[in-house]
Amino acid sequence: MIRLKELCILESKEALASIPQGKKLINTINAHSFNTAKKDKLFAEALMKGDYLIPDGASVVKACRWLKAKSRPKERIAGWDLFEFEMGRLNENQNENENKKRVMFMGSSEKVLELIRRKAAEVYPNIVVVSYSPPYKPEFTDEDNHGIIEAINAADPDLLWIGMTAPKQEKWTYSHWNELNIHCHVGTIGAVFDFFAGTYKRAPQWWQDHSLEWLYRLIKEPKRMWKRYVLGNPLFLWNITLEAIGIR
Repeated sequence: MIRLKELCILESKEALASIPQGKKLINTINAHSFNTAKKDKLFAEALMKGDYLIPDGASVVKACRWLKAKSRPKERIAGWDLFEFEMGRLNENQNENENKKRVMFMGSSEKVLELIRRKAAEVYPNIVVVSYSPPYKPEFTDEDNHGIIEAINAADPDLLWIGMTAPKQEKWTYSHWNELNIHCHVGTIGAVFDFFAGTYKRAPQWWQDHSLEWLYRLIKEPKRMWKRYVLGNPLFLWNITLEAIGIR
């Protein structure tokens, strides 16, 4: 069973630079994903056995302190922070005599991926973007999975982003990890695809600074987000309380 106080969580944005090169799986955790992992064993396993876990939620940061957890993050590290760091590092560490670094975006629709390719060409000129839009369905067939794996391996990227929303993206990547013949960091970042493409806007900076990005999303998309936040936030507090008193 997943327990927040036992997880190894990256503790600061500065620590992103300490992640070594090579094939590394980087996942995020927030109140919603923690709640989901409590009832989804494969998702919990994916979060616990990935290489790095970043705290994409102020609630996780505060809960780790309250629990006196193994890891006590100093700040929230959003999926967007991971994205900007990794993309910026690749774009800047480019020698004139080298081929451009290759970044692959796997997930989302072809429309969103096209917007990503266009914006990346402007913002990160030293990076080449390749992409793959998987079938839009709850479960992939063996043929679907083979196609995705084949596309990733053929691309042989220097950085791979997986964006299919949680928990699908984490479970898929973890389940097929040994079939991916790649040498790079892999981040499961979901909504960041839409943020970068411009098809969905992040909360303004004030909301982010005051740990209220969740409230902004709830106001913007009440029908889609009310269960996650209106029911999910109290559930997270309940789960953390049970963990604190040793019941879970």
